[in-house]
Amino acid sequence: EARESGMGPVTWLVSEQSLGSGLFARVPHTGQERTVTTLIAAGVDAGKSFLDIAIVPSGHAFRVPNVPRGIAVVIQRLTRSDVRRVVLEAIGPYAAALVRALDKAGFEVGVVNPRRIKAFRDAEGRRAKTDRLDATLIARFAVFMSDAIRPLPSEAQLAAKALAARRRQLVEMIAMEKTRLKQATDRLILRSHRAAIKALGHERERIEEALENQLALDPDNVRRREILVSIPGIGRQVANVLLTDLPELGSTDRRAIASLAGLAPHPNQSGMAPGKNQIGGGRPCVRAAVYMAALSSARHDPQLRLAYKAMREEGKPAKVALIAVARKVIVLANSLVKQGRKYNPDYVEGA
Repeated sequence: EARESGMGPVTWLVSEQSLGSGLFARVPHTGQERTVTTLIAAGVDAGKSFLDIAIVPSGHAFRVPNVPRGIAVVIQRLTRSDVRRVVLEAIGPYAAALVRALDKAGFEVGVVNPRRIKAFRDAEGRRAKTDRLDATLIARFAVFMSDAIRPLPSEAQLAAKALAARRRQLVEMIAMEKTRLKQATDRLILRSHRAAIKALGHERERIEEALENQLALDPDNVRRREILVSIPGIGRQVANVLLTDLPELGSTDRRAIASLAGLAPHPNQSGMAPGKNQIGGGRPCVRAAVYMAALSSARHDPQLRLAYKAMREEGKPAKVALIAVARKVIVLANSLVKQGRKYNPDYVEGA
């Protein structure tokens, strides 16, 4: 039971049927006889040194050090409070150990985009912000937003994703060093840049080998990569990005996969102003990889080349046409992985 300004006691009541479907209702307690279950959820604001935890609807909140001993206390107290669902913000590595411990203890764990939490705060009309208030806000979010709970990646998936991220960092550093090399004139500085590029190149090769070995441990990854590289434009590196950073590939529909890849056109129209569709959101590394694949697909795949030319002849800008081709590529990849079959040049999903 919780009390809000200007209101009587309020209880979060959830029917057993709603718990199964993921739909939740927040209704005033009327005293009528009903078969209900109180959903008890917790929110966590994770920092480098401390974890702030809040529980709703009880309103209890506490802080523990972000160390193994503190995490054990969190598990004990949440279990004692009959908490079922725990939600955290996805803001870096500080909560990684807690997320693994919560998942192992059997809690429903959700790791959500901080922008959704901020939007939820704005919707409530709140301005005050502290670690404890943030934890309470996240707990309320956990009650109302049933889609906050999604399958967590395994240890092997996390390891592969970390290696893929490190490879991207090294590629970016090599590109920066090459840019600096073009601008340098001093011999010593030139030698320094060349040495750095060489060392970073060796490190990139080492990380790529470790990533290949990590992905090879899972037969499903091997099978999915064989399907992906059969698509014109998708090579091993693009396939690796899709495997590590888009695990939903093959398990969702075409609209969802395009949105996750950041390639779905979102309308932006109001009143009499002409609407304009724009892509946005999603995962930048996936969007960049699929865009590079589209550059090749638009040249070498007969169906996608025709689609690209048709859009250009209609007056569409080159980049708009390429984004459309990239969207076709990711939709095609999703369909083929879902069906478990390799690419057939006579079939283009969604063309």
